[in-house]
Amino acid sequence: MIVQAFLRWAETAKVADRAKAADALARAYLQSQMGGEERKAAGLAMTYLLDDPSPRVRLALAEAVCTSPDAPRAIVMTLAEDQPEVACTIIACSPVLSESDLVDLAGRGDEVTRGLIASRPGVTRGVAAAIAEIGDETEIVLLLENPTADITRSSLRRMAERFGRQMTIRNLLLERETLPADARHMLVRHVADAILSSGLVRSAIGGGRLDHMGREAEEAATVAIASDAGADEIPSLVEHLRITGRLTPAFLIHALCAGKADFVSCAVSSLSGLGERRVRPILATGREHAVRALFLSCGLSREIALVFVEAVFLWRDATADRSAGDICAMLIERFSRKAQESASIAEMMDMIEKLNRLEIRARARAYASDVCLAA
Repeated sequence: MIVQAFLRWAETAKVADRAKAADALARAYLQSQMGGEERKAAGLAMTYLLDDPSPRVRLALAEAVCTSPDAPRAIVMTLAEDQPEVACTIIACSPVLSESDLVDLAGRGDEVTRGLIASRPGVTRGVAAAIAEIGDETEIVLLLENPTADITRSSLRRMAERFGRQMTIRNLLLERETLPADARHMLVRHVADAILSSGLVRSAIGGGRLDHMGREAEEAATVAIASDAGADEIPSLVEHLRITGRLTPAFLIHALCAGKADFVSCAVSSLSGLGERRVRPILATGREHAVRALFLSCGLSREIALVFVEAVFLWRDATADRSAGDICAMLIERFSRKAQESASIAEMMDMIEKLNRLEIRARARAYASDVCLAA
């Protein structure tokens, strides 16, 4: 009878009074001890208020039920699809909304709806994947800045694919330790492209020299990424580099001299078509002819394959304190005469010499840094 009286009163009451009543009714439903019939009637009254012509009344109802896990699902879902100023309260925090509810809302909603979903506490993997797939730049930034969001590696990779050229998103992705190695390389490539396309930088350094520096820096960064990649990430990184045409002889010799055994093994397996179970033993213990045949199956010329064979044997004999620069220096010494007779070997030795110089400079910087710290 009280509810019936409320409904009759609501037909003529002012908006401010109806909003107060909606708040009181919802809180009573959620917090007080009601009997079964009384509770049912209160639920019907709240449902009636969903059709109130004033958004102020519906907002009061939404604010009263938005944080409760016991709020009626039908009421919560209706409010979540109301006009934005009403729906935002529910979408932002209602625990009644399930993962599938939020994915559906993200798919049907606009950028405001997706932004609110991306900012929710405890965003689940499924919801994060939906935002990563269909969200715009703003929603992606909100998701990446949400410390409670559970974002998988595949979702991070998808964000890198879609928005790798956008600086804010790129920086947020690069800060994440869980970013997959292939996605990290993709973003490094975008950073390099941004620098190489800068008119100011090109005028200061010069186009030819800048392109050369960019290639060297990208190779060094890729080797560093490969060294940090987990065993489960290396195959996807290798495939990414192969598809983008960056699994070059120059890069492979760089990785081999740096002692990235797992990466080189996976790369050779990809290029040769042989399984890693066959490739690994050949690289680790195979005789010279077997190692040479392995690199020839990767598409290398016979002359270049000889350089790789020598690098493999030097790598096997490497002591714990032998660096990439040491292996490069020994390769230069052993192939200096052949470089005078073969243009392809000369080109390879030129590249290895550049690697050697980079390694020497890196060691010099590390030494200077240690001296400064000691001082």
